[in-house]
Amino acid sequence: MNSKKKVLIITYYWPPAGGSGVQRWLKFVKYLRDFDIEPIIYTVDNPRYAIHDKSLINEIPNSIETLRQPIFEPNSILTAFGNKTNKESAGFLNPNPNFIGKTIQYIRANYFIPDARKFWIKPSLRFLSKYLEKNHVDVIITTGPPHSLHLIGLHLKKKLNIKWISDFRDPWTEIDYFHQMPLNTKAKKKHHQLEREVLRNSDSVIVVGNTMRDKYLKETEKVVTISNGFDTSENKEGSHLDVFFSITHVGMMNADRNPSVLWKILKEICYENSKFKNNLKIRLIGKISKEVTHDLNTFDSGIIEVVDYVSYAEVRKYQLETQVLLLCINNVPSARGIITGKIFEYLQAKRPILAIGPEDGDAAEILKNTNSGSIFGFENEQKLKQHILELYKEYEKNKLIVNSKNIEQYHRRELTRKLAHLVRSI
Repeated sequence: MNSKKKVLIITYYWPPAGGSGVQRWLKFVKYLRDFDIEPIIYTVDNPRYAIHDKSLINEIPNSIETLRQPIFEPNSILTAFGNKTNKESAGFLNPNPNFIGKTIQYIRANYFIPDARKFWIKPSLRFLSKYLEKNHVDVIITTGPPHSLHLIGLHLKKKLNIKWISDFRDPWTEIDYFHQMPLNTKAKKKHHQLEREVLRNSDSVIVVGNTMRDKYLKETEKVVTISNGFDTSENKEGSHLDVFFSITHVGMMNADRNPSVLWKILKEICYENSKFKNNLKIRLIGKISKEVTHDLNTFDSGIIEVVDYVSYAEVRKYQLETQVLLLCINNVPSARGIITGKIFEYLQAKRPILAIGPEDGDAAEILKNTNSGSIFGFENEQKLKQHILELYKEYEKNKLIVNSKNIEQYHRRELTRKLAHLVRSI
């Protein structure tokens, strides 16, 4: 093995943050030492996380050096002027805000570029410049969103000529909610300019899917796909399949992710088949938008189960016990390139995946290559209904299973192996 390398990982999301944003680099850090790479974490000292999961603190390896600096987040000030959603995900932008809400959204979109965490850039540069003068680091890694963190890496690269990898968990100007933001022409131009500058100056760019890779290859040849993954064993001890025909979605479901075609088909089948109706259970784990709530209100109350955010361990239990796992891709212009992190956890649960989204997208490719489920377009009613009836038929015979394959490539340790190879290559 080559000599040990040190990487400085700059991330906003770190335990006790919960949700999908923290998982990727928490898992990389968990396994990097297996490949003779020592991670150092730089994160915020006073974060405003939308979701907390203290159980994830236990997954941080022992004696990892963690650097922290306070951050000023203007959302706290905006809250005082009527914005009560300062801790909401950006995917839950209010589609019909009042005057104050519109003003706040406009200010956030056009004056805090690339995002409201931009005020962490200068203090981080001062702190990290001093740290790096006294401490050797081989590579800096920034992960976004928030994409303002990439600007920290950009400036350190220019100032210290240190190797730098930018990691895009989500795209920048093609993120699913970018088209919803009230951006003026100048602000849009600035976003695209900063994105290009980050891509062109990075020693390597990591993306989570091939559609994003193809787009970024227009700016730089140094683009590598390292997807998200799962970090669970196949141990299903203590788990038992639901007795009802359960369809479970894990994670937030905003208006763009609301599978209207699915609700329509399920209502039709319930109307036509009382036995199906009596057996059906729709379970949604995580925050849902009012549009989703409105659609679900037309079902009988006994069919719907909405569960607030639960710990990672509890999510795992739900995934193992459900009959069908529901995957919803946002119905937005960039839908083909969206790969939600939950798809990989779904793979390891080894329950049939029912997906709503582009039939020629990145998520569809993963489902096909792993034989783990089926995906149907946002308006493909006929084939979706036929498939649900087939799933239900197998459920009635107690034979609803999935024969997936090739999923070990998505284990977090294997993905970390790819990351370690990349770090050494630059």
